[in-house]
Amino acid sequence: QLQLVESGGGTVQPGGSLRLSCEASGLTFDAFNIGWFRQAPGKEREGVSCISSYDGNTYYTDSVKGRFTVSRDNDKKTVYLQMDSLKPDDTGVYRCAVARRADTTPQALCVMALYVEVWGQGALVTVTS
Repeated sequence: QLQLVESGGGTVQPGGSLRLSCEASGLTFDAFNIGWFRQAPGKEREGVSCISSYDGNTYYTDSVKGRFTVSRDNDKKTVYLQMDSLKPDDTGVYRCAVARRADTTPQALCVMALYVEVWGQGALVTVTS
């Protein structure tokens, strides 16, 4: 059974850092692209960053470029999102999701969330002073 489990959310002051983890099970890891999405109260879901577990190709939405870094550990079947220089606008529920490489690219996964096969349960990130 394909499953994603996120961890690492929390509350941090503006300018602070957090690292989210998304551990996958029940899949051939390098056959998938993995993405991080977030949704703030009253706002639409947004694709934040996505990565190919095969070749490490990445995509970032403009608002997080230079502040967030996505990476993966194929041996652990885990994708990380390092978030630095956090802003209040980064507040939201962050969820990871996977889609098969054969169906989509990291950019397409983030921008359109097409062919997502499973979502994680979500991790709350709150940036507040």
